[in-house]
Amino acid sequence: MEKKISLAAAIVLILLAALLSFQITFVTVSRHYQGQIGEAMISTTAYDKLNYVDALYRKYYVGEIDEEQLSDYLIRGYIVGVGDKYASYMTKEEFSDYMQESSGEMVGIGVHVIYNNDYGALEIVSVMRDSPALASGVKAGDLIVFVGDESVAELGYYPAVAKMQGEKGTVARFTVRRGANYSEIVEFNIIRDKVTDTTVESHMYGKDIGIVRITQFAVNTGENVREQVADLISKGAKKLIFDVRYNPGGALDGIVDTLDYLLPEGPIIRIVDKEGNEEVISSDASCIDMPMAVLVNGNTASAAELFSSALQDYKKATIIGTTTYGKGTMQSVVTLPDNSGITISYRMYNPPFSPNYEGIGVIPDIELELAEELQQKNFYIITDEEDNQLQKAIEVVNGKAK
Repeated sequence: MEKKISLAAAIVLILLAALLSFQITFVTVSRHYQGQIGEAMISTTAYDKLNYVDALYRKYYVGEIDEEQLSDYLIRGYIVGVGDKYASYMTKEEFSDYMQESSGEMVGIGVHVIYNNDYGALEIVSVMRDSPALASGVKAGDLIVFVGDESVAELGYYPAVAKMQGEKGTVARFTVRRGANYSEIVEFNIIRDKVTDTTVESHMYGKDIGIVRITQFAVNTGENVREQVADLISKGAKKLIFDVRYNPGGALDGIVDTLDYLLPEGPIIRIVDKEGNEEVISSDASCIDMPMAVLVNGNTASAAELFSSALQDYKKATIIGTTTYGKGTMQSVVTLPDNSGITISYRMYNPPFSPNYEGIGVIPDIELELAEELQQKNFYIITDEEDNQLQKAIEVVNGKAK
């Protein structure tokens, strides 16, 4: 595979583990940006006004000013004011927990989440098999609105995720909304435990169709997809269906490696910075050549959208389901001087040939809602036979779709 992208040495890609939404995300653990930021600082009316208010409070306020709390809230307020819906601020403690969790053993309740900007909540896009969350009745589509007694809308994405995490044997207490108009309120107290996050599962349907479900794009997902597809082919598979419904995205290496296996020679992803400079990662000439379909829905996000759009661009697969989530930005996690951290949406990423889908989503070739009677059913226990979207994909790869 030819890589036509150069990355700053201070920026490393990590897999966001446990409860984190697996997005196309870069992390910097150095002071890479500090010199540039210092040069960019200018005095503005907003800062002048803030300095004036600060001076008033320091001269007249009868209470005590908690400098650390003030700093935290100022930064949170700045991020909210900028309007970067994927950005967040983490205190030193939250950032430390985040970095440890991102590289350590997976302990949690076993869910994947994205931030639902409309409701200011963590939206559960998938529940891991054999997890404490699944055993307790947590469902994909639930909105986590409170972690303990704290509002997710006020906490922000990463701090809320950090508070959902904890050590094995401790209790995660949170409140979700679900059902019609999210009117049903359910409270959970779930004991955290070790969870195994299997990102790729597969099985045969009939004599010649292989079904591959990808729950997220971890660093090793490409390798796992190769292994699973090879196993399916050895069992007689001549057609493939990839299921990325409720897949919230993943690591850049994971999606690139997966698509390099499936696509012919050409671009995989086009990454564009603020100045419009484009960097490209490309695939080699080897690829899988057999009928393929991809299942998507509104919770197919980020790297999973790239997976769908890239196969669509190369006309390698028919996309079936509902319009995807619409996240076409990359985030960088930057360590601040006091070892707190922020996330910044710092690049857009585009499919091989199509426009960016931020806020739009990937539109399927065949638009089809999941059957109404299945929408309240646990996604993981829907059978192949009753899954109307999967059945349509089977018709497509068999050449029988109308």
